[in-house]
Amino acid sequence: MNNNTLRGSRLGSQSLESDAAIDYSLRKSVEYVCASCGAVTPLVFSLDADAPFLWDCSGCSEQATLKGAKPPIVDETKPTKESKTPFEMLLERRSRDELEEILSERLTYLRSRRGAGLEDLAG
Repeated sequence: MNNNTLRGSRLGSQSLESDAAIDYSLRKSVEYVCASCGAVTPLVFSLDADAPFLWDCSGCSEQATLKGAKPPIVDETKPTKESKTPFEMLLERRSRDELEEILSERLTYLRSRRGAGLEDLAG
């Protein structure tokens, strides 16, 4: 193949279709105002997207607020999930009697294996 054949064709970087039949999504422009430096940051979002109340200021990196919006109501009554230890989770699955039985079986096995060498480690 001739080296000059593909020169300048920009393979894959440009679509050969026209933009005539493309419908772009509807957009809205919002502004964020920084309280510390007074900078106004304009941003464009999709019309169906919710603009967040806070945005990082482009000038000073502090929190800028959405212009003309009220602060969101934060629900402080969110229940916190208490953490459990692995032993507490084990006790949910097995009773103490079952655990004692399993422990005694394993100890018996290990004691019987003590003098026999290390042939069977898995049990």
